[in-house]
Amino acid sequence: MYFISTRGGEKVTGAEAIVQGLAKNGGLYVPETFPTISVEEIEAMADMSYPERAAFVLGKYFAEELGTEFLQEACEKAYASFEGSDPVPLVKVDGQEGLYVLELFHGPTCSFKDMGMTLLPQLLKKSCEAAGVKEELLILAATSGDAGKAAMECFRDVKGTKVAIFYPDEGVAKMQRLQVCIQDGNNVTVSAVKGSFDDCQRTVKRLFTSEDFNEKLAKKGMRLCSANSINFARIAPQIAYYFSAYVDLITSDQIDMGDKIDFVVSAGNFGEILAGWYAKQMGLPVRKLVCASNRNKVVADFFAKGVYDVKRNFFRTMSPSMDVMVASNLERLLFEISGRNAELTVQRMKDLAKEKEYSITSAEKKTLDSEFFSSFASEDDTVEAMYEIFDEYGYAMDTHTGVALAVHMKYREACLKVDEKDKTPSVVLASGNPYKFPQDVLYALSGNDVKDSFKGIKRLNLLTAMKPPKCLLDLRYRPLRFKSVIANDLEKISNFVLRFVDGEIVPVPDQE
Repeated sequence: MYFISTRGGEKVTGAEAIVQGLAKNGGLYVPETFPTISVEEIEAMADMSYPERAAFVLGKYFAEELGTEFLQEACEKAYASFEGSDPVPLVKVDGQEGLYVLELFHGPTCSFKDMGMTLLPQLLKKSCEAAGVKEELLILAATSGDAGKAAMECFRDVKGTKVAIFYPDEGVAKMQRLQVCIQDGNNVTVSAVKGSFDDCQRTVKRLFTSEDFNEKLAKKGMRLCSANSINFARIAPQIAYYFSAYVDLITSDQIDMGDKIDFVVSAGNFGEILAGWYAKQMGLPVRKLVCASNRNKVVADFFAKGVYDVKRNFFRTMSPSMDVMVASNLERLLFEISGRNAELTVQRMKDLAKEKEYSITSAEKKTLDSEFFSSFASEDDTVEAMYEIFDEYGYAMDTHTGVALAVHMKYREACLKVDEKDKTPSVVLASGNPYKFPQDVLYALSGNDVKDSFKGIKRLNLLTAMKPPKCLLDLRYRPLRFKSVIANDLEKISNFVLRFVDGEIVPVPDQE
């Protein structure tokens, strides 16, 4: 299968798309055509383990080039690192008819990012072989909290790679900061960047398209690669868990084959819900994709008005991984609803960069309205939803999933106004372990406010009886390796990365 850029001008193999991550013209790679999965193939997944289901879906994109056997072995290895017998359990909320939670946080860093990231080192290695790439890889990424830790953990001490991660100073939760700043590995580094995630992401993207920076790396025998969701290799594994959730509903006699269901997703960089839309294009019976924003409701306003406008105040919230103003993966959806008009997509991205907004046509908005429901949840909405589901049904969730649940409640209310007998099942995607955000979760569930994260973990454990992950408990006793904070400046970040590549800053000094 071939992949093309959302901004035109490129057509590459799957292996090349994985290795490059971002197209040379700044566009994002998308499949030249979407493969399909038939009703018979969905039914056949019932007898598969989750790694087998994931390998099957990935095979629709990469089997011809990377091999079916390789994909099967890669998925088995990746998901063996997850807790429990099922890497992605679908939990029925007892007492709440038609509500299910797909838990995506049982991986090594307690985040849904593990679903794609644990596969990426193997996919990259195989893709380098297929594409004839001999250079070492520099994994470079901006993170709003979770993807960076997942990348550092998965690529830790992987031969032929180095990993440089940047996160917004004061823009991540304490546990997220600790996770990245204690990271082991002789081939990793991380630094905070002054400003928001969008500031950080914008600068990192500029490095990918900088000829000067890439030439300097080439002289050092290295080439850039992306580990965040701008890389299609991160999106493709996420498509699999939508199919898996549907199959689990069939095998548990909750639905019949062909019944449509809804998925509810908290939207940050738009990669996770985009994977759900891709699953629908491949043949999954989805009625609506419910897109949930927090107080930074740029995406929700876009779906409501047809205008993407970032000329607004930025808020730090209790769901920091969603504190994103420019959702990168929305470009892929724009490309599709425009009839794959690369020229128009380029113009819209230019308008966003220069004018801080762009608009879509009434026909395009009508398409979105038919596929998506979108709204936002305030901090109070989120707390109330988390409290209600725990108080009535005993289910505790993290703050990002709380945003999704609050928007789900608005969606169900809207559905019942149209058809009071509507019983379409809803699957809420749970993106993080509650213990990653213990203070905010504790406050939502009990009203108690503690300043120390580890006291929060202890009290949350007493309240819920949920077992805290060992990897989070151990953070308390680990010394910080990385403490650097640098200005959001292209030259300074470029120099930081080049010094890291040369072996000058491992671990990073206290100040840069």
